[in-house]
Amino acid sequence: MTDIDTERLVLHPLELDEAKRVYDRAPSADDRWASEYPFEDELDALAPYIDSLERGGDIQPFGLYQIRHEGVAVGGIGFSGPPDDGVVALGFGLIESARGAGFAAEALEALIEAALAFGAESVVADTMLDNFASQKTMLRAGMTEVSRDSEVVYFEAR
Repeated sequence: MTDIDTERLVLHPLELDEAKRVYDRAPSADDRWASEYPFEDELDALAPYIDSLERGGDIQPFGLYQIRHEGVAVGGIGFSGPPDDGVVALGFGLIESARGAGFAAEALEALIEAALAFGAESVVADTMLDNFASQKTMLRAGMTEVSRDSEVVYFEAR
């Protein structure tokens, strides 16, 4: 799988060795990571991804990607696996110092476009009810709020 380039970012698909380094917080000499990278939520997504890759699963393009700005890792974005009945779920996050510049919406928009191009019919994501920044990001990326409950807001793009 090749990188996905946006106007300001590179979404780099994580291979097994890279994913393990991120999970272990052990960059190689060639890795360029921002000082706050990786963040806790990204580590949660990496464990099942690494397990899948170790079992021989090749889920790209529906895997995890490192978000790079000017060649430096500042966050992560990716899918929870291949589409199920045409629907694929994704999540994203940036280190604190990279927030507020529109990077998350730019990355999200690019990955939604890629998912639809690779055969997904719908891309879904959700966020906590009080996470207004994430909700705004999903709306900026072209997602639509489809429902909410007492804790979570659900979004979709087609």
